[in-house]
Amino acid sequence: MILSTMNDLPGYEVTEVIGEVFGLTVRSRNVGAQLGASFKSLVGGELRGMTKLLSGSRVEAQERLSEAAADRGADAVLAMRFDVSELQNVGQEICAYGTAVKIRKILFSITGGGDCLAQLAAAWGTVPLVSTGLPVSRVRLCVRSQRR
Repeated sequence: MILSTMNDLPGYEVTEVIGEVFGLTVRSRNVGAQLGASFKSLVGGELRGMTKLLSGSRVEAQERLSEAAADRGADAVLAMRFDVSELQNVGQEICAYGTAVKIRKILFSITGGGDCLAQLAAAWGTVPLVSTGLPVSRVRLCVRSQRR
């Protein structure tokens, strides 16, 4: 499953939008961790236990998001985001959400023979332009999509 925070996926074409999906987890701290965090907040510094808890919660929310998208037949989730909220000073709710889509990889092919390839490569700056005598209008770039 491909997860992306972008609205599109370079090199891929969206063939179907399935819809919104999310992965949710709610975590609470144990009493000892809460007391330790309270004391640590008096002197300042990173609350490592809280950092570890939130990091694990984000991973769990992402895994649940991937499962939800796969269950609906998606290949990818676009525009993925996180939302975090506190639940009555007891714990944290972490939600990963996005848009489930079906995608296919875009493959580029060149038609027109070696002269076209030389002109296209020159335009992209990968090889020096070889004079072919062909007008640029004869160079055709055909884009075709193919599902992997």
